[in-house]
Amino acid sequence: MRVAEAMTRDARIANPDQSIVEAAKMMADCDCGVLPVGENDRLVGMVTDRDIVIRALAKGKGDAKVRDVMSKDVKYCFEEDDVDDVAKNMGDLQVRRLPVLDKSKRLTGIVSLGDIATTEEVDAAGEALSCISEPASKHVSTGQRPH
Repeated sequence: MRVAEAMTRDARIANPDQSIVEAAKMMADCDCGVLPVGENDRLVGMVTDRDIVIRALAKGKGDAKVRDVMSKDVKYCFEEDDVDDVAKNMGDLQVRRLPVLDKSKRLTGIVSLGDIATTEEVDAAGEALSCISEPASKHVSTGQRPH
Protein backbone atom coordinates (compact mmCIF):
# COMPACT_ATOMS: atom_id res chain seq x y z
CA MET A 1 0.00 0.00 0.00
CA ARG A 2 1.22 3.49 -0.87
CA VAL A 3 1.43 6.33 1.67
CA ALA A 4 -1.00 8.35 -0.47
CA GLU A 5 -3.71 5.81 0.39
CA ALA A 6 -3.19 6.10 4.17
CA MET A 7 -2.19 9.71 4.85
CA THR A 8 -4.24 12.64 6.10
CA ARG A 9 -4.48 15.22 3.34
CA ASP A 10 -5.95 18.26 5.07
CA ALA A 11 -2.89 19.30 7.07
CA ARG A 12 -2.87 22.87 8.35
CA ILE A 13 0.39 24.72 7.69
CA ALA A 14 2.01 27.21 10.06
CA ASN A 15 4.16 30.10 8.90
CA PRO A 16 7.56 30.54 10.59
CA ASP A 17 6.73 34.18 11.38
CA GLN A 18 3.49 33.35 13.19
CA SER A 19 3.43 33.60 16.96
CA ILE A 20 3.43 30.40 18.96
CA VAL A 21 0.03 31.49 20.29
CA GLU A 22 -1.36 31.48 16.73
CA ALA A 23 0.20 28.06 16.11
CA ALA A 24 -1.30 26.72 19.35
CA LYS A 25 -4.74 28.02 18.29
CA MET A 26 -4.36 26.27 14.94
CA MET A 27 -3.52 23.04 16.77
CA ALA A 28 -6.56 23.47 19.00
CA ASP A 29 -8.81 24.13 15.99
CA CYS A 30 -7.71 20.99 14.17
CA ASP A 31 -7.22 18.90 17.34
CA CYS A 32 -3.64 18.03 16.46
CA GLY A 33 -0.28 18.25 18.22
CA VAL A 34 1.94 19.00 15.23
CA LEU A 35 1.97 21.43 12.32
CA PRO A 36 4.18 21.47 9.28
CA VAL A 37 5.84 24.86 8.82
CA GLY A 38 5.92 26.25 5.30
CA GLU A 39 7.52 29.26 3.70
CA ASN A 40 7.46 30.21 0.01
CA ASP A 41 5.64 26.98 -0.86
CA ARG A 42 8.32 24.82 0.80
CA LEU A 43 8.40 22.74 3.97
CA VAL A 44 10.93 24.40 6.29
CA GLY A 45 10.15 22.81 9.64
CA MET A 46 7.74 21.10 12.00
CA VAL A 47 6.37 22.49 15.25
CA THR A 48 4.76 20.44 17.99
CA ASP A 49 2.79 21.33 21.08
CA ARG A 50 5.77 20.02 23.04
CA ASP A 51 8.12 22.39 21.14
CA ILE A 52 5.94 25.30 22.17
CA VAL A 53 5.89 24.26 25.83
CA ILE A 54 9.54 23.18 26.24
CA ARG A 55 11.35 25.58 23.91
CA ALA A 56 9.29 28.68 24.63
CA LEU A 57 6.84 28.69 27.54
CA ALA A 58 9.11 26.84 29.99
CA LYS A 59 11.79 29.42 29.25
CA GLY A 60 9.47 32.42 29.67
CA LYS A 61 9.37 33.16 25.92
CA GLY A 62 5.63 33.41 25.41
CA ASP A 63 6.12 35.95 22.62
CA ALA A 64 8.28 33.59 20.52
CA LYS A 65 7.70 32.98 16.83
CA VAL A 66 7.22 29.54 15.32
CA ARG A 67 10.68 29.73 13.74
CA ASP A 68 12.19 30.08 17.24
CA VAL A 69 10.81 26.73 18.44
CA MET A 70 10.31 24.59 15.32
CA SER A 71 12.48 21.63 14.36
CA LYS A 72 14.33 22.51 11.18
CA ASP A 73 15.77 19.07 10.41
CA VAL A 74 12.57 17.67 8.96
CA LYS A 75 12.27 14.01 8.09
CA TYR A 76 9.63 13.26 5.46
CA CYS A 77 8.36 10.64 3.05
CA PHE A 78 6.79 10.67 -0.39
CA GLU A 79 3.24 9.84 -1.48
CA GLU A 80 4.52 6.94 -3.57
CA ASP A 81 6.49 5.31 -0.73
CA ASP A 82 5.38 1.94 0.62
CA VAL A 83 3.57 2.15 3.97
CA ASP A 84 5.56 -0.76 5.45
CA ASP A 85 8.85 0.95 4.58
CA VAL A 86 7.67 4.28 5.98
CA ALA A 87 6.46 2.66 9.22
CA LYS A 88 9.85 0.98 9.66
CA ASN A 89 11.56 4.33 9.03
CA MET A 90 9.28 6.01 11.60
CA GLY A 91 10.35 3.39 14.14
CA ASP A 92 14.02 3.89 13.32
CA LEU A 93 13.65 7.68 13.62
CA GLN A 94 11.40 7.35 16.68
CA VAL A 95 8.71 9.65 15.28
CA ARG A 96 4.96 9.16 15.19
CA ARG A 97 4.26 11.39 12.19
CA LEU A 98 5.95 12.35 8.95
CA PRO A 99 5.05 15.05 6.46
CA VAL A 100 4.24 13.65 3.03
CA LEU A 101 5.61 15.29 -0.12
CA ASP A 102 4.82 14.85 -3.79
CA LYS A 103 7.47 14.38 -6.48
CA SER A 104 7.96 18.17 -6.62
CA LYS A 105 8.68 18.18 -2.87
CA ARG A 106 5.44 20.03 -2.11
CA LEU A 107 3.59 19.11 1.09
CA THR A 108 0.48 17.05 0.38
CA GLY A 109 -0.33 15.77 3.87
CA ILE A 110 0.87 13.97 6.97
CA VAL A 111 1.04 10.27 7.72
CA SER A 112 0.83 9.13 11.31
CA LEU A 113 1.08 5.78 13.02
CA GLY A 114 -2.65 6.15 13.63
CA ASP A 115 -3.24 6.49 9.88
CA ILE A 116 -1.20 3.35 9.26
CA ALA A 117 -2.90 1.44 12.08
CA THR A 118 -6.29 1.91 10.40
CA THR A 119 -5.10 0.18 7.22
CA GLU A 120 -4.29 -3.46 6.59
CA GLU A 121 -0.69 -2.57 7.57
CA VAL A 122 -1.50 -2.76 11.31
CA ASP A 123 1.54 -4.95 12.04
CA ALA A 124 3.86 -2.30 10.57
CA ALA A 125 2.36 0.36 12.84
CA GLY A 126 2.75 -1.90 15.88
CA GLU A 127 6.39 -2.62 15.12
CA ALA A 128 7.12 1.09 14.63
CA LEU A 129 5.39 1.99 17.89
CA SER A 130 7.42 -0.66 19.70
CA CYS A 131 10.65 0.98 18.48
CA ILE A 132 9.40 4.47 19.31
CA SER A 133 8.39 3.40 22.81
CA GLU A 134 11.77 2.03 23.89
CA PRO A 135 12.91 3.28 27.31
CA ALA A 136 14.43 6.76 27.27
CA SER A 137 17.83 5.42 28.32
CA LYS A 138 18.14 3.75 24.91
CA HIS A 139 17.41 6.98 23.04
CA VAL A 140 19.97 9.52 21.97
CA SER A 141 19.31 13.24 21.74
CA THR A 142 19.12 13.25 17.95
CA GLY A 143 16.10 10.98 17.96
CA GLN A 144 18.06 8.27 16.20
CA ARG A 145 18.42 4.77 17.57
CA PRO A 146 21.87 3.59 18.60
CA HIS A 147 23.50 1.07 16.26
